[in-house]
Amino acid sequence: MPDVILFLFRFLLFALVHSVLAIPSLKKRCIGQNRHLRRFYRLYYNLVSIVLFSWVMATLRNSAVLYVVPGIWSLVLYSMQMVFIIILVACARQTGVAEFLGVTGEASDELKIPKLITDGWYRVVRHPLYLFSMLFLLSNPVISVRWLLLTLLSAVYFVAGALLEERRLLQEFGDEYRAYQLTVPFMIPRIFIR
Repeated sequence: MPDVILFLFRFLLFALVHSVLAIPSLKKRCIGQNRHLRRFYRLYYNLVSIVLFSWVMATLRNSAVLYVVPGIWSLVLYSMQMVFIIILVACARQTGVAEFLGVTGEASDELKIPKLITDGWYRVVRHPLYLFSMLFLLSNPVISVRWLLLTLLSAVYFVAGALLEERRLLQEFGDEYRAYQLTVPFMIPRIFIR
């Protein structure tokens, strides 16, 4: 099997598993009455995701380089990537890093009262984690076949994930989220914030 097809297959398998394990009803069914799983589901989910993503990236390790940004411009792009990483960390801090990683140690998600986050980067765009992840991928100064495929597939996956997340947030927050949708753009931020 050609490496490009293998990469595509592995990425699609990763995306499928990553998405299916995030479905709330499936998560509840998997956890059942198991207190250990309830407490560490998010951590296991992240570990499975890391292993699968590493498996994806093990394909096309020596792929052809299509383009290298010359000179100082490559440093500018690497600097931009660092800025995007800092923004991603700030967004994760807003939503809770420990909760995102699955290391809160709390026994149940049902005990927490959900809160819609609308400040910080979430005031600029509704899905900053997806946006800045895409910008990180796009600003890489060395574009190989593998990186190009990863960027294109990830962009589609991020948009699809954001659309699914919109549905879940509408169910969870109702009118509060509808009002938020009217004032904050989906994925492309407004230049000026009111």
